[in-house]
Amino acid sequence: MAGRGFARQLRVGAQMTRLLSELLQNEVKDPRLLDVRINEVDLSGDLGVARVYFSALQPDADMRPALEAFERAGGFLRSRLGQALQLRRVPELRFIADHSVRKAMELTAIIDSQRTPAKSTD
Repeated sequence: MAGRGFARQLRVGAQMTRLLSELLQNEVKDPRLLDVRINEVDLSGDLGVARVYFSALQPDADMRPALEAFERAGGFLRSRLGQALQLRRVPELRFIADHSVRKAMELTAIIDSQRTPAKSTD
């Protein structure tokens, strides 16, 4: 029985990710959110809280303006999610900047800098 609840969390989280991405592209007009993408929505066990992870297309971008814009648009986004998902209770949205893209690029740069060229046997 516990597995069914977890599957529902994943299913609703995936739906929320898709819907929030569509809302960002089509309905949210705040210029601070133009280059922002939703990476994942992680729901609590009771579906009461949704942690929305987002990142900027430019990995070195300052995420604070986007976070402020999300906080301001949170009520609008939550109401639109409620209309689309038809849940009994729409989860509270908590927006979290995801820096994994930047960290991955930094790790790749470190690995590339440590790599020595292979010797040719020609």
